[in-house]
Amino acid sequence: MRRHTSEARKVKKVRKMENKTVIKSGISFGSVLAITISWSVNHSIIWAIIHGCLSWLYVIYYAIFR
Repeated sequence: MRRHTSEARKVKKVRKMENKTVIKSGISFGSVLAITISWSVNHSIIWAIIHGCLSWLYVIYYAIFR
């Protein structure tokens, strides 16, 4: 019985670690996407940096209003 609970705890820990990795990758992907869109529209490094900081907010804004 105890062996089953320790295995279940290990599985839960692995699942938590997988979720954190996905979130970190998603944030960096959003920043890269925002920078790419900003550069293609504005051709300005300053705007690309600002939009990279805003990340997904700028991507959603661009998708809705452009």
